[in-house]
Order: sequence, then C-alpha cells, then structure tokens
Amino acid sequence: MKGLAVRLVVLACVCALAVAFIGSGFASAGGHGNGAGSFGLADAVSVQVPQTEQAAPVEEDESTGSATEFSESFVLETTAKRDISANVSQLEQRLEAERIAAEEEARRHEAECMERSVARQAEAAAQGYPNVYDVDFTIGKKAFVETWGQRIDAYLAGFPLEGYGAAFAEAAWENSIDPRWSAAISNTESTRGTNCFRAYNAWGWMGNGWSSWTESINGHAAGLSEGYGYTISLANAQKYCPPTYQDWYQRTITEMVKI
Repeated sequence: MKGLAVRLVVLACVCALAVAFIGSGFASAGGHGNGAGSFGLADAVSVQVPQTEQAAPVEEDESTGSATEFSESFVLETTAKRDISANVSQLEQRLEAERIAAEEEARRHEAECMERSVARQAEAAAQGYPNVYDVDFTIGKKAFVETWGQRIDAYLAGFPLEGYGAAFAEAAWENSIDPRWSAAISNTESTRGTNCFRAYNAWGWMGNGWSSWTESINGHAAGLSEGYGYTISLANAQKYCPPTYQDWYQRTITEMVKI
C-alpha cells in the first residue's frame, strides 16, 4: 500500500508538471505566436495596403482616361452628326447673290460712263474741239484703261509720274474726259511732276496739295470734268491760264498729240 501511495504521489506530480509544462508551453507559444502573428499580419498589411493604395490611383487614372476618351469621342461624334448643310447653302446663295449684284452694278456703271463720254464727245465736236474722236470709249472700261494706260505710261517714262498711266486712264474713264488731257497739262505746268510747287500737284491746280499721285490724278481729272468739260479748247485754256492762254493751249495740245 505504501508503495502504491508513493507511486500515486509521483504520478500526480508528473501530471502536475506535465500540465504546468503544457500550460507554460501554450503561454509561451501564445506569446511568441502573438509576436509572430503580429509580425506576419504587419507584413501582410504592409504588403497588401501599399498594393491597394497603388492600385487605387491606377483605377482612378484609368477611369479618368476613359471618361476623357468618352467625352472627346462624344463631342466628335456629336459634331460630326450636326447638319450644317443648310447654313452652308444659305451662305453660298448669299455670296452668289452679292456677286451677281456687284457684276450688274459694274455693268450699269460702265454703260453709264460710256454713254456720258460719247455724249460729251459729240458736244465737243459740235463746238469745234480738235481730235475729239481720237478716243474710243465704246471699247469698254477694261480695254480703255489698258490701251490708254500703256500709252500714257510711255509718255511719262523717265519722269516722277512714270507708272501712273493706268491711274490717268481710269480717272479719265470715270470722269468722261479725254485721257490725254491731264497728263499733257502736267508737262505744261511741272514737266510731268518734276517741278511741283505743292505736294503731288503737277498741274498748278489752285494752290492745292495732295497726299499721293493717285489722289491728285483723280482730283485733277474730276476738276477738269466739272469745270472745263471733255477736252482742251481755246476757251478752256483761257479759263485755266488767263495770262498766257494761247501759249498754254498750244503747248498743251502739242503734248496731247504725243500720247
């Protein structure tokens, strides 16, 4: 019995130690497990969280890109689907109407100038003006300006008014005067623009000055048309240069014949 009791006591002690050891082991394992678990979770978190944070912007960028692409494609498709043919057609019709109106107005004006010039020629011829019909207005403005522009340019070559033949010719057409008249007077008064007593005034014209040759040529032609008529005559010479009108007339008409 005594031996049995001793064995029971030893067995109890062994069980107690085993339990204590197991508990200690669990406790130790739990402590280390917590640390290892924390470390493992931390690693997992540290690995997974950045991946999540990095993935999110990519998704946002992709989403933004998709939205941008959608917006651009939507605008392009919407613009492409707009029907602007009606507006284009209206614009073309308006421009065509304006072109036709401008051409008709130009033809009307040309016919008016031609009719007026022919009437003035007839009037001058009836009054005995010389060389009246040496100028043909019935050829139309374009041919008139081209023909007389070249002839006047040849006359003005080498002088300050060189190159303004077309300006003289067009001014003559618009004002229904002999295209040789103004250019010839410029020689009588200033040697074709060489000795002007006012700016761009080659004609001794009322003391006026101008800002350019084109302006002065148009101004002089308009003044001749309004104040003197179609072409040169003794009466017009007397009006233009009273003191020496006969000499003035002869010198000027001599130059007109050269053109």
